[in-house]
Amino acid sequence: MSGLRPITVITGASAGIGVALAHVFARHGRELALVARREDRLNALADAIAAKGKRRPLVIVDDLNVAGAAQRIGKALAAAGAEPQFMVNNAGFGLVGLATERDRDEQLAMIDLNMRALTELSLAFVDSLARHRGGLLNVGSVAGFLPGPGSAVYYASKAYVLSFTEALHSELKARGVRVSVLCPGPVPTEFAARAGVTKERKPGLLTLSAEAVAEAGYRGLMSGQRTVIPGFANKLLTLAVRVVPRRLLLKAVDSRQSRRRSAQQT
Repeated sequence: MSGLRPITVITGASAGIGVALAHVFARHGRELALVARREDRLNALADAIAAKGKRRPLVIVDDLNVAGAAQRIGKALAAAGAEPQFMVNNAGFGLVGLATERDRDEQLAMIDLNMRALTELSLAFVDSLARHRGGLLNVGSVAGFLPGPGSAVYYASKAYVLSFTEALHSELKARGVRVSVLCPGPVPTEFAARAGVTKERKPGLLTLSAEAVAEAGYRGLMSGQRTVIPGFANKLLTLAVRVVPRRLLLKAVDSRQSRRRSAQQT
């Protein structure tokens, strides 16, 4: 044993699903380390959790787009006498628009966060996850099951998260490490505004709250579920993807994204 106490690390903990995940893990008695760039939001979340009688989470201010995040987070945890028992990779963002028209550097930054940083953090702490019989939760999307014209790089990045995490589920099972990929549909958070969507339609059948998604993610991880898809409609969608011809899926996604872009212009 290392002598370091077990802790749950949650990235992207300053908003949306990350905040909801923090509350769920804290409610179940897990000590937390919250990671994001916005220190004021992290401190507000840490205070809110402490106000409920839980141990105040450790706040780690870090930009995961800067290489070496795992080493920096590891040092911050060790300095506090802790190491990961659960690693929750929630940080990420999306972009709506044609790949040929969106800023190339911004799309590459999305790849760097959604894929490279997630991979680095998924692999960096496997020994401590195994030592504490913990697990890894990577936040993907139902978009990972679909082709994504109109949001091509984002959909592709989530397809990577899905494939990579499902493979790790098999690779790490023998070490007693639970690995799950959480694949929500639309969630009403600031994610859409960051993606470039300023006018969104009313919530549809696929939409769930961040709190419902977080609860499903926690339960799925603790039960050792490989792929967690919150909501009956989202489950049906991912099943339909397996039988609907790819050309029809491409046409359907393209049509939806085209309507979305048109709505932003009116």
